[in-house]
Amino acid sequence: MLVLTAAFAAVRKRNDGRVRTVAAAPVPAEAAERDTSSRGAGHVLTPEDIGAELGSGATLVQVSSAFCAPCRSARVLLTQVAQRRDDVAYVDVDAESHLELVRRLDVMRTPTILVLDRAGAVVGRASGVPRMPEIEAVLDSVTSTPVSDVG
Repeated sequence: MLVLTAAFAAVRKRNDGRVRTVAAAPVPAEAAERDTSSRGAGHVLTPEDIGAELGSGATLVQVSSAFCAPCRSARVLLTQVAQRRDDVAYVDVDAESHLELVRRLDVMRTPTILVLDRAGAVVGRASGVPRMPEIEAVLDSVTSTPVSDVG
């Protein structure tokens, strides 16, 4: 049992915060429901879904909960990233207040970070506090504005 716990902890630590790119092409609803390996694939979020306007280039959506300590660290990091880019918006969504959205996106833990392109399609996803270089790389791939040296 101890070996199993240690193995789980090692895998979780390695993957925690890692940003996975998600196929932006729409996926039929039946396929998306069966395929949990592509969580978020084919999902397009609207301003009504997240309670805020989308960024002109991309939007960083953080799904948080009230008592989530890592959510605070993620919030600081993502706010900094969004402030350095004119075309990127940052939105913090409370999981408890948006249960339908949490279920639709198969959010299993907080923080979960979604990177949306300008049309609202989910193009990246991370669970845990993301790594800044990975977030910036995904943003670079979907926006035309490189990160500035402000900060």
